[in-house]
Amino acid sequence: MKTDALDELARHYGVGLSHTAPDGEELFIADDTKRAILTALGIPCEDEPQVEASLAAAGSIKPPVMRAVPGSTCALPDWLTDKPAWGVSLMLYELRSARNWGIGDFADLAAVSETVAKAGAEFVGVNPLHTQFLSDPARCSPFSPSNRLFLNPLYIAVDQVPGFATTDADPADLEALRSLDAVDYAEVARIKLAALRLIWDRWQDTWPTEDGYAKDSFDAFRREGGDPLRGHALFEALSASMVAGGYGAGWSSWPGSFQDIRSQAVASFEQEEHDSVSFHVWLQWLADTQLGQAAKAAREAGMRIGLYLDFAVGESPDGSATWSTLDLVLPDMTIGAPPDFFTADGQEWGLAPPSPTTMRRTDFAQYKQTMQALTRHAGALRIDHAMALWQLFLVPKGGKPADGAYLHYPIEDMLRILTEVSQENGTVIIGEDLGYVPEGFQDVMRDTRILSYRILYFEKDEGGFFAPKDYPPLALACLSTHDLPTLRGWWRGDDVDLRLEHGLIDEEAAEEQRETRAEERAKLIEGMSWFRVFDEKDRKAAEKAARDEASELPETIMVATHRMVARTPSLLAGVRLADLTGEEKPTNLPGTVDSYPNWRLKNSTSIEDLADAPFFQSICAVMRAERPKS
Repeated sequence: MKTDALDELARHYGVGLSHTAPDGEELFIADDTKRAILTALGIPCEDEPQVEASLAAAGSIKPPVMRAVPGSTCALPDWLTDKPAWGVSLMLYELRSARNWGIGDFADLAAVSETVAKAGAEFVGVNPLHTQFLSDPARCSPFSPSNRLFLNPLYIAVDQVPGFATTDADPADLEALRSLDAVDYAEVARIKLAALRLIWDRWQDTWPTEDGYAKDSFDAFRREGGDPLRGHALFEALSASMVAGGYGAGWSSWPGSFQDIRSQAVASFEQEEHDSVSFHVWLQWLADTQLGQAAKAAREAGMRIGLYLDFAVGESPDGSATWSTLDLVLPDMTIGAPPDFFTADGQEWGLAPPSPTTMRRTDFAQYKQTMQALTRHAGALRIDHAMALWQLFLVPKGGKPADGAYLHYPIEDMLRILTEVSQENGTVIIGEDLGYVPEGFQDVMRDTRILSYRILYFEKDEGGFFAPKDYPPLALACLSTHDLPTLRGWWRGDDVDLRLEHGLIDEEAAEEQRETRAEERAKLIEGMSWFRVFDEKDRKAAEKAARDEASELPETIMVATHRMVARTPSLLAGVRLADLTGEEKPTNLPGTVDSYPNWRLKNSTSIEDLADAPFFQSICAVMRAERPKS
């Protein structure tokens, strides 16, 4: 086969022919990888005649072009451009409270919003709230959802649902769940779903009349949800039945007759289990209602942005989205990342990449509906791995990340939809532009008024950390994110030790990273002194602490680092709840699945005690002083 013809076909359909290695070397993509991606796109390319025929058939189809859409911009309130704001980011599941059921819930979200609003925050950011696998709750990563269009019912505050009775759950079981340092998803799901089923059964006799819970509201929600909602609810009911029968929660493990939503076996199940399907529709309605109530509470507490939600980059290949929506994703492909400084072998995220072919054929229906659902309750929305608007790194089934390649997506169409829903709902859009960012992409973000995501840990060069004044205005500035260590962990280099312990790097790389961290600590102190974020007395103590490899992070450095973030011109500044309460362990260790308790660890401080936490008071005081409300 002529490689140049295959390359032309690949270019035509947006398949990248090379990418850059961590050391700057250009890596060219193997022909087998090009063919695998083209095949997933439905383009015949097995031999030279097929390639030539596919090129001829392509006709006027043009490859995607990375550019902004003239006149299409995301919402950005005037008050924000005049008065930069700050807020708090957290993992909803990590919240402790005296009343929750062992996992943070929507009532906790409302409560913590009120607390941080009093401290001066304008928003509360949360992890993706997408639905996961109710019948296999151990699959708990919020970034590996079953369906991004719907919410995770485990976040429902059961005790706030009309009709709840205290006998619906054993108080001793609930106290045991609350006392754990990590979320026990299986037990939380068992107890919550059992209680919710009891309430649902009562509702069939007498539907409540409380505001927001009327039968007319449920019927409207079900009607407006249409086929996607029906398909998701059917999936959940069938998944529960399959698990009870010894199969997996994901559809790829089910008997063949149940793997197709259009089959007679599925139709018969839906008819026989109509009540179970309706129950799962009801769960989605409850979750949406309570999320709306939390958003309202945040606004009423004085937050002008309110809830800041998160959109994951992809969906599990065996979840409700891929089962209920035909040809939604590319077959035999997974999303990942090429080898880099943090993971020498690259990453395979286990997520199914959306099919650009189906997106165009359906006029982006799923994308539109998902963006509308996410922005309805959100004053801000973070797009995880924002580069997915333009490209995703795809790894062929059975291959390694080093065998992958980038696929370009119809960015102009996606930006049109994103800007429309952003303007319609007044939602500020933040794009997580970390890792490899293709040249020109941040210009597109700027022209579209998508805020960049600037993390202090990364905002540096060989000379040291960048001055606050050098951060872009159109950005959210923060210290770190869920994939990075807390400030206390970063100071000690705990993340390096964890990567070595879990086999993500070797001893040589670990030693190199430890040396780099020691230099970073010294440069951070040097920079903060130069930028005048602490006084001479604190500077000398900080320099001494930086030289001591065994030192704990002094509070003066914790506070000064946040002052540095607050003094940037970036329109938004974020503070992690984990730093406000002095946590040490990371939320997630990229590259691991079960060897580290990813997405399970709870915060050490309950929301009832949050306002009195020492770091909370000192950091919020600095943020308030540097970014006061008008």
